[in-house]
Amino acid sequence: MTLVVTLDTSFDLLEGESLLEGLERTGHEVEYQCRSGYCGSCRTRLLAGEVRYLTEPLAYVSRNEVLPCCCVPVNTVQLEVMQTHEPEQPVLGEEFEPQTSLDFGK
Repeated sequence: MTLVVTLDTSFDLLEGESLLEGLERTGHEVEYQCRSGYCGSCRTRLLAGEVRYLTEPLAYVSRNEVLPCCCVPVNTVQLEVMQTHEPEQPVLGEEFEPQTSLDFGK
């Protein structure tokens, strides 16, 4: 897992997850269209760190930018992205009722 730092939070990227998928999972809204590096809609400013592209992007990427849809961090990265909402996670006790007995006849 690799640490991703944004303007207001940080998170670990899960194995097999693109940078865009990790940003979406953690409540960051990043514009995108193709998810393959063709259009450049997800272009994001890279403040620190280094990425590796899974597929070479066809869209133009300048020196301090990345296309999160088709890359993964090589090391800890810092991006100029803000979290738009808290990721939804069930709160134990609100969504589930604990079972106190294995006697299903009651």
